[in-house]
Amino acid sequence: MLAANLAELLRTYLGLNQLTSEIIASAIVFTLVAFFGWLTFFISKRYISRWAEGTKTKVDDEILRIVRAPTLLLIILIGAYYSLESLASILPYSTTLTAIFTVAGILIVAFMITRVVDALITWYARRAGRQRRLSEHLLFILKKTVQAIVYISAFLALLVVFRVDLSGIVVGLGVGGIAIALALQNVLSDVFSAFSIYFDRPFEVGDFIVLDGYSGTVRKIGIKSTRVQLLQGEELVVSNRQLTTASLRNFKKLKRRRIVFTLGVACDTPLKKLKQIPTIIAKIIGSMELVEFDRVHFTEFGDFKQNFEVVYYMKTPDYTKYMDTQQEINFKILEAFEKEGIKMPFPTQTILLDK
Repeated sequence: MLAANLAELLRTYLGLNQLTSEIIASAIVFTLVAFFGWLTFFISKRYISRWAEGTKTKVDDEILRIVRAPTLLLIILIGAYYSLESLASILPYSTTLTAIFTVAGILIVAFMITRVVDALITWYARRAGRQRRLSEHLLFILKKTVQAIVYISAFLALLVVFRVDLSGIVVGLGVGGIAIALALQNVLSDVFSAFSIYFDRPFEVGDFIVLDGYSGTVRKIGIKSTRVQLLQGEELVVSNRQLTTASLRNFKKLKRRRIVFTLGVACDTPLKKLKQIPTIIAKIIGSMELVEFDRVHFTEFGDFKQNFEVVYYMKTPDYTKYMDTQQEINFKILEAFEKEGIKMPFPTQTILLDK
C-alpha cells in the first residue's frame, strides 16, 4: 500500500508514467526500509549492547545477540514485501514472492521467540543455582515443548494468512489431543509432575529424603520417575506423580536437629540424688561441642523407674555427628551416675505375701 501511494504521488507531481513510477516507488520503499534495518542493527550493536554489558546479568546480552541478525533480516523482508505491492501488475511472480516473504517472516519471528525462550530458561536455571544432573534433561524437554508450541502456532498463523479454513483442523486437533491425553494420562501426569518438581523444588539431586518409610539420597530426577539411593544400598524408583502427592521429609532443609530422649533411674533413688540429676545432665550436655542445651525435667513415675526428659539441639544436621554426640553424652552420664551412686533401673516386681 505504501509503495502504491508513493507511485501515485510520483505520477501526479513528476509526471512519470505508471511503470517508471512503480519501479522508483518500490526502490525507494525498499531502500528506506533497508536503511531503517541497518540503523536499528547499528544502534543495537553500538549503544544498546554497551548498556547491556553494564548490567549485572548476562541474559540481556545473549538476547540481543540472538535477535540482532534475525531482526535485520525481518525488516528487509518487510521492505521487500511492501515494495513488491506496486509491482504486482509488472512482475509475473510477484504474488508468489510475496507469499514466500510472508512465510519467511513468520518463520523468522518463530525462530527468534524460541531462541529467546531458550535463553531465558537457561538463565533461570543458572540463576537459581540448579544442578546440571537435574536440569539438563528437564530443560531439554521444556525447550522442545516450547519450540513445538511456537512452531505449531506459526503454522496456524500461516494458514490464517492464506485464508485456509481452520475449523476442520481445530476439530481434528481437539479430538486427537483428547485421545492422546486419555491414552497417555499416566505418562503425562508424571511429566507434568517432573516440571512441578523442577520449578517448586521440594528436593534436588543430592538431598536426603524420607518417603513412606524409605530413607535415601536423591540420585536422579527424570521425566517419568525419580531414583533414590537407599541407605541399605539398593535403588528405589518412584514415579514423579507419587512424589508430588505424597508427604516426604527433606533433611537438607534441616538447619539444626532437636533431640529428645528419656532417662530413667531406679525407683529407690533418694530425693537428694534426684534433685542433683538435672544439674549433672545440664553440665554434661552444656560442655559438648556443637550442642545447645535446652532443658531437663523429672517428668513421671514409671512402673520400675523414675523418668527424666532431656532436650537439646544439635547445631549441625549431620546425622553421624549427632550419633557420636549422643553416644558421648550417654557415656558421660553413666560415668557421673557411677560416681554419685545413682543406679540405672531394671525391671522389678515386688510381691507381698499376707500370712
